[in-house]
Amino acid sequence: METVAKGECLIIACGALAKEFVAVRAANGWSDAQLAVTCLPAIWHNRPEKIPPGVRAKIRWGRKRFKRIFVLYGDCGSGGLLDEVLKEEGVERIDGPHCYDFFAGSAVFDQLMEEELGSFFLTDYIARHFERLIWQGMGLDRHPELRDAYFGHYRRVVYLAQIDDPALTAKAEAAAKRLGLDFERRFTGYGEMATFMQKAVASQAEQ
Repeated sequence: METVAKGECLIIACGALAKEFVAVRAANGWSDAQLAVTCLPAIWHNRPEKIPPGVRAKIRWGRKRFKRIFVLYGDCGSGGLLDEVLKEEGVERIDGPHCYDFFAGSAVFDQLMEEELGSFFLTDYIARHFERLIWQGMGLDRHPELRDAYFGHYRRVVYLAQIDDPALTAKAEAAAKRLGLDFERRFTGYGEMATFMQKAVASQAEQ
């Protein structure tokens, strides 16, 4: 998903957040010209070393087309390398190590981890694509015996729901059952992601 028209502000986002980005933008009535998006592949979460150079390339591409650039990524397993790139490029990203943190809010996420360290988190995106991302992506379709190796230290699945969708909730609950874990659902909405996008739009008035 890539925006190529010139505009005021560009957000470089993880592809796993594209649907949510579009929903927040539509809910606020922002146009593409006000807040454009370009996404990197969601599958890069399995290859986090690709994220920092990929974001850098997008920043340099975006500077030719947009007045301001923000990054909608957590650290996402880059080990701080993404933040090094952003510091060098002078670009701000959303706070937090991952999307679970900024959907739930850092205080709520920390509380969930304090309640049960063995928590495996789902978002709408992961619930929607559980079969491809987790079951097939981790080879459990071919080697179900790996379930205990991967998930034996987990105790529950916590579904952080961005929207109220009974079908998605059912998918998330089925995923928990498939993994042999307890299930809990927490409605988060778009959390700090929406706040971050509002900040990006507001920055246009400051110029």
